[in-house]
Amino acid sequence: MHVFGPVPSRRLGRSLGVNNIPFKYCSYSCVYCQLGRTDKLTVERRKFSDCQLIFEEVRRKLEEAGEVDYITFVPDGEPTLDINLGSEIELLKGLGRVAVITNSSLLFREDVRADLANADLVSLKVDAVDAKLWKRVNRPHPSLKLDEILKGMEKLAEEYEGVIITETMLIDSLTTLESVERVAEFLERIDPHVAYLSVPTRPPAERVKAPNWEFIAEAAKILGRFVKVDLLVEAESGDFGINSKEDVLAIASVHPLREDVLKEYLKKLDLDIQDLLDGLEEIEYGGIKYYRKKN
Repeated sequence: MHVFGPVPSRRLGRSLGVNNIPFKYCSYSCVYCQLGRTDKLTVERRKFSDCQLIFEEVRRKLEEAGEVDYITFVPDGEPTLDINLGSEIELLKGLGRVAVITNSSLLFREDVRADLANADLVSLKVDAVDAKLWKRVNRPHPSLKLDEILKGMEKLAEEYEGVIITETMLIDSLTTLESVERVAEFLERIDPHVAYLSVPTRPPAERVKAPNWEFIAEAAKILGRFVKVDLLVEAESGDFGINSKEDVLAIASVHPLREDVLKEYLKKLDLDIQDLLDGLEEIEYGGIKYYRKKN
């Protein structure tokens, strides 16, 4: 199943998710990743799925769910590892606006930037612009070089005709106000439509946590001197487009569900949480229970 949702998104409105990458094939192993540590760290682009199959799944889901704001590539791993991404975007453009959420790590590659050219919106991850912090937070594939990635983002900003937004994760005891200012200076060159600041809101891969509100407010003030800024500091809530057991598992694969949200949908589907325990694992973060798909 390559499609999930629609899910509510602060950035994208009502978003239909496309999962074009198998679990944890990624070029990063971020300390805050809500899907856990990357066990298939790679930078090799390859074919993962059939383009036409993804198109048909999206088309059927849209017939069921109705209009969405974006069809969004937001998979279990890094979407630009899919060598068919450009073709998939081309096909899906006939069904609605297309967005891609990328960690930016492969943007130094011309073929990756070309694949993204036809998307309506691209979200870039920019957690750090100094190599030491980047390695601690994003834990990249050893072949990657931060200076090449940053230059790739600048090239995309020059070439791309769609909407660019960025996301920067703030992490207690790792992110500093000095590092935020350096990110802000870089983002001014990218000139995103909006630069989002986020914090860990779901169970992360490692024992990291959100900074206090004073730090978040100061970081937003610094960023706001350079670019338009918005905060993503609470987990999204609302209608997740869950209508079957398979929908629950598809969303929980990329988007851990709070216990109260899961129970609400199970009641609607006349299912018990025991019916899904073979496919879900329970995790706790910030005193709240979450469920994500076992892999």
